[in-house]
Amino acid sequence: MSSLPIPFLSDTDDITPFPPADTAMSDPNGLLMAGANLKPARLFSAYQQGIFPWYSEGEPLLWWSPDPRCVIWPGDLKISRSLRKVIKKQQFEISNTRDFRAVIEACSGPRDADSGTWITDDMINAYCTLAQAGHAESIEVWEDNALVGGLYGVVVGRVFVGESMFSRRSNASKVALVALAGSGRFELIDCQLPTEHLLSMGATCIPRADYLRALSVLSQTA
Repeated sequence: MSSLPIPFLSDTDDITPFPPADTAMSDPNGLLMAGANLKPARLFSAYQQGIFPWYSEGEPLLWWSPDPRCVIWPGDLKISRSLRKVIKKQQFEISNTRDFRAVIEACSGPRDADSGTWITDDMINAYCTLAQAGHAESIEVWEDNALVGGLYGVVVGRVFVGESMFSRRSNASKVALVALAGSGRFELIDCQLPTEHLLSMGATCIPRADYLRALSVLSQTA
């Protein structure tokens, strides 16, 4: 029996629906449900409802919908003068979902002194399956035919739900974000949780209720 005041499903449960996103816990912020699995139908259904998985190896599968929600309106993206210079040099080649697995595997690597990762092998395989079905995409940044940066996320209509990004060259992940915002395909980029990096590029935090309303509208358009 779970001591958490949330539903805790078995990993074979393909039937029980997610609780409404606005019923998530406030502490820890956004925790909604535990258990179930990462099968494509359930995983994509989560994103359609404003929910995403986030857990570490050895932990139960945890599902979240935090309040507030960190987002970027593409037209509000802030591009610094130095970044504009980098883009103008055209030192990078940009592609869309040319090598989704390579991007998510790069994102799963340890960062700085942190040797852990929340992108488990099960998550890598699950999101690659979503990409094969056209529900997830990546932006790749190349330099001399080497992958040096990128990002990946789930596509829900005209919402791009960003999951993670990486950079092996200065500014490479920023270039990927600029390419995503400038594609004209998305009216909202969901960053899920705020970071100083994202806030510096124009991300803002909005109430979960506002996010869910926007998601409901924008998910119906392609």
